[in-house]
Amino acid sequence: MTKRAKVERADLEARLGYRFLDPDLATLALTHLSAQAAGGRSYQRLEFLGDRVLGVVVADRLYRSFPSASEGELSMRLAKLVRRETCAAIAAEWDVGPHALLGVGEARGGGRKKAAILSDLCESLIGAVFVDGGFEAARDLIERAWGERLTADAEPARDAKTALQEWAQGRALAAPRYEEAARSGPAHAPLFVMRVAVSGYEPETGEASSKRAAEQAAAQAFLDRWSTP
Repeated sequence: MTKRAKVERADLEARLGYRFLDPDLATLALTHLSAQAAGGRSYQRLEFLGDRVLGVVVADRLYRSFPSASEGELSMRLAKLVRRETCAAIAAEWDVGPHALLGVGEARGGGRKKAAILSDLCESLIGAVFVDGGFEAARDLIERAWGERLTADAEPARDAKTALQEWAQGRALAAPRYEEAARSGPAHAPLFVMRVAVSGYEPETGEASSKRAAEQAAAQAFLDRWSTP
């Protein structure tokens, strides 16, 4: 690694508040699929891991911060905090874009500013910190980065399914349709993935330990994506 690269990496680590013990792991967390060499690796596996670690940390924090909240409300808050837009905003605050390793075409196409790539980089860095420093290091990183977002909007969240139905009615659309997209886990602790569809729009999904809560999470994800101006 060149001296300049080391300085740039140190700057990123300072913004993350974490110093990697394994520099190669940090490099992997920044390597997009378009930049991997033949037979090489990209950040995809770390992104997968980081997504799960983020969900656990945020869910735990919400559980402790809102002791009176229902499962449905917690699911809606979780969906908002871990959605693509939020992760992309965090990555932008870390100024990750300039550090991303992209293929020539992706770089020329503005990949360093794409929300999808920034969101992926956010999750891959969380995964890398988890592998490099353990759960506590990853939790500290998430709680620093998400900060007040974790406890913002202390008033109970609105019923997302009702809000989505009203949104659809206001546009003369048929009522939203919900269906089970996937189910996993043991019988005593299942995880449901529910999909919501509204005519003319791409469907959204939400997951939770009950179908009802997963439907609420899916409805909230749909509203977050489509109801904003």
